[in-house]
Amino acid sequence: MSEEYVPPKVWTWDKESGGRFANINRPIAGPTHEKELPVGKHPMQLYSLGTPNGQKVTIMLEELLALGHSGAEYDAWLIKIGDGDQFGSGFVAINPNSKIPALLDRSGPKPVRVFESGSILLHLAEKFGAFLPASGPERTEVLNWLFWQMGSAPYLGGGFGHFYAYAPMKIEYAINRFAMETKRQLDVLDRRLAETEYLGGADYSIADIAVWPWYGALAKGLLYGGGEFLSVQDYKNVNRWTDQIAQRPAVKRGRIVNRLQGDPSAQLHERHDASDFDTKTQDKIGARD
Repeated sequence: MSEEYVPPKVWTWDKESGGRFANINRPIAGPTHEKELPVGKHPMQLYSLGTPNGQKVTIMLEELLALGHSGAEYDAWLIKIGDGDQFGSGFVAINPNSKIPALLDRSGPKPVRVFESGSILLHLAEKFGAFLPASGPERTEVLNWLFWQMGSAPYLGGGFGHFYAYAPMKIEYAINRFAMETKRQLDVLDRRLAETEYLGGADYSIADIAVWPWYGALAKGLLYGGGEFLSVQDYKNVNRWTDQIAQRPAVKRGRIVNRLQGDPSAQLHERHDASDFDTKTQDKIGARD
């Protein structure tokens, strides 16, 4: 048995620790270098990467465009977090937390910065009057599940995902602890989806758009390679909901924007016009990887 770790009296930063993402993790905020962000021609300027959090926003924008909201036209600029793009001065000015996605809404007289994926979804839903009930218990229920995702996903990503897939060493206690919590969350979703078609109720909403990129990918074994380990096939209602949302054309488009992993034909590194989804990409736009 390895020697038990004893925390020092004062913590100090070990740049060599932290696993796969150690090179971009640090205990201080603020920019590391000067770099202006590009600006395109559309009202919405998105700076992101095709991770689950990034997919939420591109799916939302594609859904809004599918409804005919031309004001949701957007430029999606790639932010390579492995290269530290999120620490450039321009990005930090939009999101002082240096996390993707970050949105600059230039549709009004003064640009409005919006950061944190849940805030972006809520901003867009209210701006365009879509995917969120205007008032009443139905609106509250959608927001319940939107904020459930905000609080739950860190246990899935930074917890289970980190210790199961990315940590420099396998720690049994940590993996077991976060596997238990991830399965509990899947059970929460499965029980809810046994009652309703979508998380907020009868209608597709920003709650589904927020949760699907994380837990839908997990349910199909596409996240962290932990599907078999977590027995994700047992969550029948989550899988039904996952498959149903995956068939939406806007979801098929949005999930590949700013994507750098998987089948190259299912990656659209930047999106500046609807025509960027060319025929070759459309043929394989639903490919699973």
